[in-house]
Amino acid sequence: MKKTWLICDFHIHTDISDGKIPINEVIKLYGEHHFDVISITDHIVDSKCLEKREKNNEPLYSLQKENFQDYLRLLWKKSVEAWEKYNMLIIPGAEITNNTNEYHILAIDIKEYIEPDLSVKEIIQEIHKQGGIAIACHPHYKSNDGPQPFLHLWNNHDKYANLFDAWEVANRNELFNVIGLQKFNYIANSDFHEAKHLYSWKTFIGAVKNREAIKTAIHKNDSVAIFLYRKNNKIKI
Repeated sequence: MKKTWLICDFHIHTDISDGKIPINEVIKLYGEHHFDVISITDHIVDSKCLEKREKNNEPLYSLQKENFQDYLRLLWKKSVEAWEKYNMLIIPGAEITNNTNEYHILAIDIKEYIEPDLSVKEIIQEIHKQGGIAIACHPHYKSNDGPQPFLHLWNNHDKYANLFDAWEVANRNELFNVIGLQKFNYIANSDFHEAKHLYSWKTFIGAVKNREAIKTAIHKNDSVAIFLYRKNNKIKI
């Protein structure tokens, strides 16, 4: 296969967790907009947060250990359909969501459930053990989202800088200049929860369109560019 520039989004939620759109509609939306690579990353939420939500009769919005393999099997089934219909690659993933200790980590191309109560270092080690890619997501202040509860990764970035394969330098409509100034490996994602979030920051990756080549490109970070995707974009690669 030929190396080319691929239009990518590695941070997408469906109604399996806290997204508003069913997985089939999410895939259709991205496929009809000619994306090359996406990763669906529904939440795995820490136990204390789930206990609090359950106590308050709130939706859990989380994958569970007992249904995680079913989730992966569904994503692999949908990946075959997306490839055949749209020539779009789907890489299964999850957002390891520790709201109690204030860190969220994208785990791209994992094969087994990862406990969200683990420390940051332990989560990254488990992702790598499974052959996956670990990404620090929305690590800095967002201007329009009110309180900023998930700053643990940024507040400890000196300790974690070289553990992650990449950091989100842009998320939805936010550009985190501090990530660029630190010269961390970077990508940009939508943090997609509803249709309007399609129009947000995205990533170009120069690679062959297969999982291993894309993961290598993210890790090396030498063929990565970001762009702000809008309704009137006419992208020609």
